Amino acid sequence: MSVEVGQFVRGTVIRLLSYGVLVRLEDTSTGLVHISEIDNNFVRDVAEYFQINDEVTVKVLAQGDRGRLELSVKQAVGKEAQDIPMNTNNGNGSSPHRGGDRAAFEEKMSDYLRISSERLSDIKQNVENRRGGSKK
Repeated sequence: MSVEVGQFVRGTVIRLLSYGVLVRLEDTSTGLVHISEIDNNFVRDVAEYFQINDEVTVKVLAQGDRGRLELSVKQAVGKEAQDIPMNTNNGNGSSPHRGGDRAAFEEKMSDYLRISSERLSDIKQNVENRRGGSKK
């Protein structure tokens, strides 16, 4: 079975890279999902989206030099990909490729706000010290 450009296929993540993930397709061919083709949002770390042996549905974008396949996860999420069964529930009510669940997001946001507030307080204090202290 040979894959064609534009086709939606299932595969398994076999390697995480700093610039994307390698996916082995059902026909045993291997392709790269570049980091820009993982999600519509900015992806800082592919490990937030995938783990080795995760099953994914991808769209074949092109066949590059030396027969390498260029793949996309974000383009596979749509009407065309509905024909391929995909496990969209990882047990906690969130999509498996969205970087975690709501609680993790809330925790990260809380940490960010706390750190931001501390930094702002430090900056204000530093500015006051440069002006000669606060006037009472």
